Amino acid sequence: MDVGASAQRMIARGILRTGSNAAVRSSIGACLMTLLQDRGRRVKGSSSPSLVVFARQQSAARPANRLRFVLLFAALLAAGGAGARAQNTGHPADSPLVRQLHQALSLDEHGDRQGAMNLVLHLLEQHPDFEPAIKLRGVLLEEAGRNSEAAAAFEQALKLAPNDADVLLEAGKYKLTAGQKEEAIKLLEHCLRILPGDGDAHYYLAQAYHLNGQEDLALRAIRLSLKAEPDNPAVWQKYGELLCVTEDCDAGLKWLLKAQRSDATLPKIDYDIALTDSKLMDLAAAAQYAARAVESQPNDVPALQLLASVDVKLAKWQEAKQAFQRILTFKTGDVDSLFGLGQCELELKNYPAAVDQLQLVLRLAPTRLLAHYYLSRAFAGMGRTEDAKHEAALHQLMMEQMTFVRSVESEGSESPIQPQAYQLLAGHHEEDALQLYRNRFKGTAATLADAYVFVGKLYLTMGKKDDGLRCLHHALEIQPTVRGAHTYEGILALKVGDLTTAENEFKAELANDPSYQTAIAEMGEVRYHQGRWSEAAEQLAKSRTMTPELLYMLCDSYFRIGKVSDAGLTAETAAAYGRNNSQLMKDLADLLVHNGQTDLAQRLSSNLPPQPAPQQK
Repeated sequence: MDVGASAQRMIARGILRTGSNAAVRSSIGACLMTLLQDRGRRVKGSSSPSLVVFARQQSAARPANRLRFVLLFAALLAAGGAGARAQNTGHPADSPLVRQLHQALSLDEHGDRQGAMNLVLHLLEQHPDFEPAIKLRGVLLEEAGRNSEAAAAFEQALKLAPNDADVLLEAGKYKLTAGQKEEAIKLLEHCLRILPGDGDAHYYLAQAYHLNGQEDLALRAIRLSLKAEPDNPAVWQKYGELLCVTEDCDAGLKWLLKAQRSDATLPKIDYDIALTDSKLMDLAAAAQYAARAVESQPNDVPALQLLASVDVKLAKWQEAKQAFQRILTFKTGDVDSLFGLGQCELELKNYPAAVDQLQLVLRLAPTRLLAHYYLSRAFAGMGRTEDAKHEAALHQLMMEQMTFVRSVESEGSESPIQPQAYQLLAGHHEEDALQLYRNRFKGTAATLADAYVFVGKLYLTMGKKDDGLRCLHHALEIQPTVRGAHTYEGILALKVGDLTTAENEFKAELANDPSYQTAIAEMGEVRYHQGRWSEAAEQLAKSRTMTPELLYMLCDSYFRIGKVSDAGLTAETAAAYGRNNSQLMKDLADLLVHNGQTDLAQRLSSNLPPQPAPQQK
């Protein structure tokens, strides 16, 4: 974990917090200067010489273990009556508690970490709410790599001193590392309300905002960190990274290069530059910095992946092959790397090896469409013409289906709000669910009628037929041409076997929007259940559906009208999209065997993922 130490900054803070208490400052001078002497400042896994000065001059990367240099201050401040801490233990600067804390610090400084920990634990047995000792325990645990226990210690200290800016920062960083972005943001923002100009807090808050998808706030925070620490290369690096994330890669690259020139040991700096160069399509520079990143960290998988992708773009097939092979030593079965390796083997004209790799890719990820195209080329290179034609046809069919994915993009964009909407509807908060939809699509062409269609659809999936139909009918009253209302009513009718009502609803939908793919597909299902095989095949094929159950119907319809080749291709696409549906795959295999396609049935069945073992009762 990147946790850090800015000695002179902490001293400056400590002096400020003691106010004019000369006795306290006098006590500080002797002990803290000893602690700082010859100490290397740990920064993101590297070190740089310590600076025993009181001026705020940040160097290298983010500080680590910054609390350790103010722990004694906290104890002394309690005696001095300073108001910077929430807890007032009432122990004078020369009390036994303070002396024991100083002794613990001295033991740790001289390498006796266990002795320091034992002394702190003894101190806490007698005084369990002595916040400075709790903080020192957190630092010692952190140094020992016991981060979860360290985080708990800082949480405990935070309860005792909820306005301690240093503890807020440390707790915030641990929350960030644990992936609790919202909690981290709250703590770091609280820290900054106490110390508005804190460069570290702004730095980590920028990272938290970034991970939370709030890029504008992330940029604002890192700029404030840069204002507080204009000479810190780590801040330059983060600023460059965030500029690139917001698509200002030209400016981002300048900051990254500036940081690299100032401190070439910054972690991930070569990788960040390589990634930015890649986005700017400066592939030669990207390859150069990616290679440097791999050279400095040979086991860095993201750096290897970046190097491999750049080598592919440069058509450096042998180099890319070697990079993919190295990745696979760390990530066995990684589909992207297997696919890249297969492409490299193809371009190097190692056709049998390419076939092996690409077929493995399709067994692991049947929807990796480009693998079919490369497999077709590999088969052609081996002279296996029929296999090449088959793979090319399969690639074309699946690509045509993917082309129509955009027709349901709006439904896909509803996915992030569906869980919350379900909860609102389950709690009888329909108006809130409608408002949630409207907020989600504010500024788009979505209407109130669309919101009612969304809510009506969710009601139907919850089994609340009456509420669902009520909302769908109301949507049509507001806007007779609203997309989806007739379709979902038709799907409900189809579910209960009312083919006539279903057909009428789908016809009404298509009268409003003849290109609505969902309605076209559902009309195909109606025709299938009516036994009108040719029309079913026509509608289902026209819909470019990727729904496995509908593809099964299309496959069956093709068999019934004698289009065996089309049925086989459709069966393969159904298996690709429905391989995790064991019942569908069994039905599909039975259909193929029934129609004399035993070999295809066996091949598709052999590509299924392993099923979990049944749980013992």
